[in-house]
Amino acid sequence: MPRLWNKAISMMLRATFREPMLRLWKKTLFCLLCAIFTASCGFIDLRPIGLVIEPDTDALLPDAFSPVILKFDTEMIKKDAEGILQVSSDLGVTNGDRRWTDNDLYFTPTAGWTAGVRYTLSLTGTVRSADGRDLRIEKYVSFYAVNKNAHALLIWHSPSIGESVGANDLIPEFHFSCPMDRLTTESALVIDGIGNKIFEWSADDTILKVIPEKTLSPWVLLQWNLRDTARSADGTPLAGAYSGHFTTDLDQTLPVVTDVFPVLYSDGRWFPTGADIKTGLGIGQGIAVSFNKPMSENVLNSLRFDPPLSGKAEFLSDNSIVYNFTRNFEPETEYTLTVSSDAKDTSGLKTGSEHRVSFTPDIPVLNVISFTADREINNFTSQRIILPVQIESGTGGLFFTIYFSLPFSLAEKQNTPQRIVLSPFFPGILPPAALQYAGWISSDRLTMRWEGLTAGDNEIPHYYKLLIPGGRSGINSDTGIYMRNDLVIYLEAVR
Repeated sequence: MPRLWNKAISMMLRATFREPMLRLWKKTLFCLLCAIFTASCGFIDLRPIGLVIEPDTDALLPDAFSPVILKFDTEMIKKDAEGILQVSSDLGVTNGDRRWTDNDLYFTPTAGWTAGVRYTLSLTGTVRSADGRDLRIEKYVSFYAVNKNAHALLIWHSPSIGESVGANDLIPEFHFSCPMDRLTTESALVIDGIGNKIFEWSADDTILKVIPEKTLSPWVLLQWNLRDTARSADGTPLAGAYSGHFTTDLDQTLPVVTDVFPVLYSDGRWFPTGADIKTGLGIGQGIAVSFNKPMSENVLNSLRFDPPLSGKAEFLSDNSIVYNFTRNFEPETEYTLTVSSDAKDTSGLKTGSEHRVSFTPDIPVLNVISFTADREINNFTSQRIILPVQIESGTGGLFFTIYFSLPFSLAEKQNTPQRIVLSPFFPGILPPAALQYAGWISSDRLTMRWEGLTAGDNEIPHYYKLLIPGGRSGINSDTGIYMRNDLVIYLEAVR
């Protein structure tokens, strides 16, 4: 190099100066150029910037918050170095905190690394050191954290996609390729149309059953989604999101009423009487309603009577119910039984239309056929019956017989005489009469003898009122059999 410089300077100076002066200028200029060259070589630093990256390619970070580290061998302009660092995965760009310790840049994920996920550290761009050197970087480092285990898979599920199923007792089931974390998996699973539910795990947490607390609605499309936020027991995420759907339309048969019939309770069971419901329902019997398929519990509240009848429904079998009456029917009254259109079977299907049947209970009305004192009367259609009766002299006794249309039970034979009343009617000053004797000469004929009656005369007749009470609180020949209305006979006491 000095020879080249020397030759060039000599040629330039010979053309300008004479030899002595040429040698002087040549020496001076050479010294100046050497000083400039020497100074220039001392200012420019061509040493490369050293960089060590942790982790290495395919390395495994030990835990969820282990940092990625860029180790520079000199002080860097921090903003430039932080700007070229990016970590990403199939889950997207990883957010994290950047911090410096001396010349080392640390990157720590905000939410922690996800186990089993392959991350990529990308370094692309130019960074500068504090002393002015540049480093052009284009480098990609793949690594894992926590473990390198395979992602969890959903390997089987029921119902299958698009399957038709019954709404009753349906339990969706999901099978996984490895044990799952219960909390994240349950939170990631959403099944439209199922509200409150119970999660049941089995087979070392690889099988999940979802038990609805309520029967599903029939004939509806249900969709389910399992998000990839579900994690395995070792923290690896689900390989991806899963979804499916099924329809609760397997049962296409609507429930219908197949029969309505009287039943009799005996020895702890209800038995059909064999009679027709329209005219054969008797006292103490119930009404059974049968359907073409098993019914849900709401059918117990689906019966309605007009006029109203009190009672309670219960199951006879899975497809029939019985209504047990707590109050007797009104005699000679037509009732209508309505089975609601909202009655559901066990699949949740409704009947869709009301079922009605009218019936008149086979309950006779108690009547008085005849009343006999001095003479017999058997026409009680008049609202005001007046019958002259002869009173015994001295005792004021009166003897008569009442003939009823139905036989009386033993208990009612004892109760009936106490409910029949003979009382003074006119004039108001008449003394009360007293029952001296009452007896049944047959199961349907009652004889009575009263004393203390007084006979009237042509100027002031004496009347007594005989009351045979009707209605539910009146006389009964047997349980539930009574007269519709009171029977009143006015007796004129004569001699």
